[in-house]
Amino acid sequence: MSLAQVHYTSAAPGDEGTAGRFTAVGPGVSGALLAEIEPLLRHELPDGVPDHPSDGELRSLPQVFTYAVLSDGSRLVARSAPVRETSGGAGPGVRFHAHAVHLPPGVPLPGDRLPVEAWRSPHWVAVTPGGAIPDPLTLPPGPTAVSEGLDDFAVSRGPWLAAVLADLRRASEPTEPGGRPVVLVERQCADVARWLGLASVTLPRESAERLTFTTYTRRPGSSAARVVGALPEDAEAARAAGLRVHVCAEQRPSGDGTDDAWAATAARVWRSRSPELFREARELPGEPFAAGPLAVTALCAGITLGPDGRTAAAGWAADRPYALDAKRTGQLVEALTSPGIDDRTSPEFDAAGRLFGALEGRCPAAVTAPLAAMLVTEAVRGGNGSLELPRRDAFVGPEGAAVAERLAPEILTELGDTAGSRSVARTVQLLRVARLLGVDGTDTLPGIVDRLAPALLAEEAAAGEGRDTPDFAPALLELLDEQFEVRTALLGALDRIAPQDPGAVARFLERVALPFTGTQALPHLRMCAEVPGAMATLGGDRAAVWHRVLRAAGLSPFAEPLVLRTAVGLVWEDRAPTVEEARLLLDAATSDAHRAAGTWARLVDAALGAPAAEPSATGTPAGPSAASTDEAAALAHDLLRGFPGEIGGRERAGLLLLDLVRELRTGAPEPGWAETVRTLCAQADPIEPALRERAHAALVERLLAPDRPGAELYDFVHSDDAELIAAYDRTARTETVRTRLRTQPAYAADCFTVWTAHPHAGRTWPPVAAALLDEVLRPAVRAMSAEDVAEVEATVGRTGSSGRAEAFRTWNRSSTLGRLGRRIAGRVRRG
Repeated sequence: MSLAQVHYTSAAPGDEGTAGRFTAVGPGVSGALLAEIEPLLRHELPDGVPDHPSDGELRSLPQVFTYAVLSDGSRLVARSAPVRETSGGAGPGVRFHAHAVHLPPGVPLPGDRLPVEAWRSPHWVAVTPGGAIPDPLTLPPGPTAVSEGLDDFAVSRGPWLAAVLADLRRASEPTEPGGRPVVLVERQCADVARWLGLASVTLPRESAERLTFTTYTRRPGSSAARVVGALPEDAEAARAAGLRVHVCAEQRPSGDGTDDAWAATAARVWRSRSPELFREARELPGEPFAAGPLAVTALCAGITLGPDGRTAAAGWAADRPYALDAKRTGQLVEALTSPGIDDRTSPEFDAAGRLFGALEGRCPAAVTAPLAAMLVTEAVRGGNGSLELPRRDAFVGPEGAAVAERLAPEILTELGDTAGSRSVARTVQLLRVARLLGVDGTDTLPGIVDRLAPALLAEEAAAGEGRDTPDFAPALLELLDEQFEVRTALLGALDRIAPQDPGAVARFLERVALPFTGTQALPHLRMCAEVPGAMATLGGDRAAVWHRVLRAAGLSPFAEPLVLRTAVGLVWEDRAPTVEEARLLLDAATSDAHRAAGTWARLVDAALGAPAAEPSATGTPAGPSAASTDEAAALAHDLLRGFPGEIGGRERAGLLLLDLVRELRTGAPEPGWAETVRTLCAQADPIEPALRERAHAALVERLLAPDRPGAELYDFVHSDDAELIAAYDRTARTETVRTRLRTQPAYAADCFTVWTAHPHAGRTWPPVAAALLDEVLRPAVRAMSAEDVAEVEATVGRTGSSGRAEAFRTWNRSSTLGRLGRRIAGRVRRG
């Protein structure tokens, strides 16, 4: 089919106001299309073109090759060449002559060639045909010379190859027109055309056809083409316009400039001078620009690829194990396992592991054995803990024996190393590889699991909250499923360390469901596994949770006292039991069992930490609770009897103080109460505030009782202990004491005697006693009847002396006179 052609000549230098003109237009090209075509054919000369260029200088000027898609869907292929101006005027100069071919929609170039293939056609002309123009003009097919010399060009542009191919691929995507172009900076326009030739071979045809281009422009930012060429002097302007610029005429870059695995692989293919592989790769299944098919084709052809390319090849083949024949499968495995490769990455090994899993059972063992050997070697020497290991039967035969002989010493040496720190994942991987290769590590297994068990808890704890399972969990569970002897030893080691930190073991078991449902007893592990469900079901009833957890052990604390420690640690991990809970624990087992389990210390904490007060109905503190005090004191008494050799130091002093509280409330303690309380408080320092309050309250309550011994009271008053006297003052002001003073004249007489008997007993007691006389006793006496006041006076005289009775009358009279005087003064003021 003949194609309409267009000839256009630009204005010569010095022709101001003239843009250029069409010198010939074939039929079918409308005026509207010509208006759209003209800007595509118009070009600016480079800077510094001489007024009278020589023939060589003229040939060195850009010859622009352009391919564009027009608004009606038709296309234009054009070549613009510089020509000497000979028409006179200001003198010889240079202009461009453009020769273009118009392709109607759906009409290809002759021979169904790509536009870039017309680059070297000999039928492009630099002058308008003279005489009658053929109707329509035709462009006979020229030689397909686009591939000529491309191998050498690709090798010469090796440092830029991958980055440019990646951008050309992106530019060929079916995006909206008008996107920002890719700029290729070369000293010669022909080299830009060669880049487009590389793209035409590398890209699928439909992608290459979308690459509109021009090999030269002074204004890349305003071009509608997807790829534009520019000279080095225009590169900076292109960068300033925010375009993707590849300067291929300057110093070579250090890297390939892209992380596109497909482009990097395509660059390797070109540098290996094997462009025919692109066609082979397109015959394989997969996305057009997936790196896998091209990487597989390259590796099978013996081309060396980098880690990303090998990873892509292995991953693609793992997903399509039936896509390659036996020959190419063998070639691929041989290339992936080549001993000369020293830059393999973790993703590459993971992909190789998937490939082995896909080929195992489908290919002979001789084909997959190199993959298996590479994987286990990496697992041992590379420390890749995420590697998917082959099955044990992958090493049957001489290949397995050779690998085992090479790796067994390394495995045993590392597993037996007790000095270095080894992660859980690493230990698990080594154990799995040892079994895979048949390495006998029976002698070292006990030491290995003794180090592995605490490491499991430490790594889980270091990971913190907010994660369901540790990273090593899947491999660990596979190890325990594969190796019965390891499972038995590891579960036993965890069960042995569980009593030391049962909370940590329980948290670990919540994230990693270890298989301990077999015949092993494992009482502590069973308790740790039971506690989350028990707490969820029974809520805050810790006593019920404790009973349920203890039952899960399947052993009596009398037979195995350590189950006590585990149960207590699980239920009361970070706090002490209450006094009631401690009593339950003490009664649940003998003192020998608690002594062996070490749980007696928790009982001591419960007694010493018991609260001193219970809230009243109004929500305010109601003072020390006699009931809780009695329970804590009784518990302290039993603990002192049950564990005399274990309890010492400040804990023993604290329990003795509680026992003294019990005796002060219910019995007859040894003389010297005040001094004993003070001594024990000092020995128990730092003493719990509640315990100090209990002891002080019990002491002063006894000193305020009607039957308190005088000697104890004397010692107390003369101790000059500010805290004890303040406690006495607070208790004397309670409603219990005030009621007793108002209703019992003998008690009131006794308190008067005490509060007036020691006026010189230190500095603390006298002001407190005076305040109690005036603020506590005086209101009580005022509220008494005359008969009761007389009885108080008589009792003071009988128990003291006549002088003491006179002192009471004087004290009471001053109170009465004071009241009478206040009444008279009030009446005078009212009068």
